Amino acid sequence: MIVNSCFNYKANAMITLKIDDIQQDFSGFIKLIQEGNSLIITQADKPIAEVKPIPTNQPQKQQRRPIGLCAGEFVVPDDFNDPLPEEIINLFENP
Repeated sequence: MIVNSCFNYKANAMITLKIDDIQQDFSGFIKLIQEGNSLIITQADKPIAEVKPIPTNQPQKQQRRPIGLCAGEFVVPDDFNDPLPEEIINLFENP
């Protein structure tokens, strides 16, 4: 089994593997990821992908930021929604 020979690495390491090695023992490849390793996959000695485990100690869903987090930090001007001056529009249309 390749896991015991080619895939003999410490956990939580950055490992570089050839795509041929991964194809020979895909379950060993998955085991390395489950152990917390980040992997760089190479083909013809060129990196083609990076595979990282999904952190399990952090919540999967991103928490929403509280409303009013920056209250009082800035003021929106009264003319914020007014049309832009023609000279500004021209800079966008005719750079």
